[in-house]
Amino acid sequence: MPSCGRIFCSDSKFTKRVIKMGNANSLKHHLENAQKTGVCALPKRGLSEVPADLLKVAASLRTLDLSENKLSSLPSSMQAFPQLKHLNCSQNKLTQLPDTLGALTKLETLLMSYNKITKLPDVLSALKNLKTVNLSHNQLSEVPGCLLSLPQLDVLDLSSNLITSVPASAAALRCSELNLNDNQINRVSAELADCERLKILRLESNCLSLDEFPARLLADSHVSLLALDGNVFEVKQLAELDGYEKYMERYTATKKKMF
Repeated sequence: MPSCGRIFCSDSKFTKRVIKMGNANSLKHHLENAQKTGVCALPKRGLSEVPADLLKVAASLRTLDLSENKLSSLPSSMQAFPQLKHLNCSQNKLTQLPDTLGALTKLETLLMSYNKITKLPDVLSALKNLKTVNLSHNQLSEVPGCLLSLPQLDVLDLSSNLITSVPASAAALRCSELNLNDNQINRVSAELADCERLKILRLESNCLSLDEFPARLLADSHVSLLALDGNVFEVKQLAELDGYEKYMERYTATKKKMF
């Protein structure tokens, strides 16, 4: 009687070789298309590292999607993607980002949600064209200073991190929407009211008490939508603070524009 074990082992090795060849051919096809279109999408491929062959088309890429893989780091050669405008590395295992990302000065969208990032490199302050940044569901303990003062930044999502306070330096933020939901924030600096473009501020599910919520955000800011459910006070208690009527005027005016 033939050995079933040996036959199975042989078939298994053959199957693995076929799968490996198929993946290589698929990657080659993706890279050929990327060379033509400037778009390379490699999500859900089980990648534990960025394919070295990607560098062959790096100079022409405008969009790179590496989401939903198993990446624990990005290569130090990221400066090889000078035309990149959109980078998606969400749902990986990243703990940090390389300094060479600071060379991608054309970058407009940076999506890094659902990783394990604890800190951003200071060189990201050079990304003057960034418009959308999503760092939700990471392990950041503070608002990244390198994102302050970015002139084109419009939407910044820092929800579901470990942030405990919003410092006075956050007044330099240029975004119109700031999402800080699901953190551990117990203090918000009154200087946040000085953000010239901030219209939407999300602070749901944090640790804010009414005493630590700055009334200036109601009276002297441009914020027209405040999301505050899930803190250590009832949202209706905001009506007790100075400036609440001014905030409601802005809120009502914004709602009217929407309908």
